Amino acid sequence: MAAPREQCAHEALQLEPSTFAEKAGFERSNVHRRIAATTKSGKRLASAQVSNVALPSTFPGPLVLPNDDLALDPKWPPQSFRSWLLEKQRNKPTSQRQTFYIAAVPEIPANMAFMKEWVRPNNVLKGSRKPKASSVGDFASPEIGNFVDYLGAFYRGISVKRFPGRLRFVPWEEKKYTKSSGTPKDVGLAYGDESVRIRVRPSPDGVFNVQLNLNDILDAALQILPEDAYSIMILTDHDIYEDEDDDYCCGRAYGGSRIAVVSTARYHPSLDKSAGIDHAHMWPASHCKKYVDGLCAADALEKPKAKKTKIVETPDFEATLSASPIREAIDSAAAVLPPLSKEEFVALWFSRLARTVAHELGHCLGMDHCVYYACNMQGTAGMAEDIRQPPYLCPVCLSKVSYAKRKYMRQRYEDLIKYCDTLKNVGLFAGYGAWLNMRLKQMEQE
Repeated sequence: MAAPREQCAHEALQLEPSTFAEKAGFERSNVHRRIAATTKSGKRLASAQVSNVALPSTFPGPLVLPNDDLALDPKWPPQSFRSWLLEKQRNKPTSQRQTFYIAAVPEIPANMAFMKEWVRPNNVLKGSRKPKASSVGDFASPEIGNFVDYLGAFYRGISVKRFPGRLRFVPWEEKKYTKSSGTPKDVGLAYGDESVRIRVRPSPDGVFNVQLNLNDILDAALQILPEDAYSIMILTDHDIYEDEDDDYCCGRAYGGSRIAVVSTARYHPSLDKSAGIDHAHMWPASHCKKYVDGLCAADALEKPKAKKTKIVETPDFEATLSASPIREAIDSAAAVLPPLSKEEFVALWFSRLARTVAHELGHCLGMDHCVYYACNMQGTAGMAEDIRQPPYLCPVCLSKVSYAKRKYMRQRYEDLIKYCDTLKNVGLFAGYGAWLNMRLKQMEQE
């Protein structure tokens, strides 16, 4: 069941980094450097040339809350448009390689049926055998067509296709088992007559029974990479890990080899409570100042400091503007009722995955984690932070995708609006559609 929606009007908005950001050592670039980061020359522009793109009510700063990625690594180097252009390791689309391929979750045949239990969170496995219609337990992950359609709008101008064929899990030749559970230590991931070994281990945190090795799945992606592919992404419903020290990993992409993997597992709506997800303050409501201040205050109580920290009040001079993209996004998302049916929970599940698949494919395009704004290309340190981040690209990252062609940007926004209109019953897409509409109006005035 969805968590009860907290009554919060989100009256004041947090449009700049939180008060915790300074404590963590994060120093944001000023507005002129942020605008310069969108240009090919990397040079600062005159004040008169700084348009609505600089307004915090359109593109707020990163929140930088306790335990966020930028709080843990506040000195992450920024990647401007110019530095992205000059990146020697960046793969450039060519006339022969210009398609994003998305591979559906691998098939689990009858002789591997035990793997179906591995994709279900343990809190679901231990639940009622006959869940109610509103249960978030036993249902399939989002269809592959949803990802192809969304990414086609998000990366307008780049061909996005479903990978022709279906991967499947098969037994691995060398049968080894974990003594305590009888779980095989390896399975095979096959396409055609070829298969790749995928290592299996028990999940360290017990949220799922087992996990599959991310690097092995990437090897499979490299093996099936089509000749006309700019990149390929494999979706998997299984929980994954990268290194032995990891608790889990949600996805990974390597631009140099044009391969990516995203797991649906940790985005399962039944895990929201244990992940600390506040349904009332998912994006765009994550910019609610009351909510942000509460998290910062809670951290101060948990971790008292002998030395006093200078507190800087962040400006909220635009917080009451009703005709701003962020305000419109919050109001539109707030009007969406919490999910009740299985279809609505799957739509919520997909809205979270849509952000992640777009993020990982952004890495395939050579984009690094963004530190300039709240942005789809921000790094994330956990599920709670992931749900607070926006689905849009900031001005710096958008310049990398579009080369700042205004006609391209308008058409891209219009395509995304049409897509968001098909999922108005999901808060993220209702908010994103409202943000896009307001951004288009701003562009007409600029």
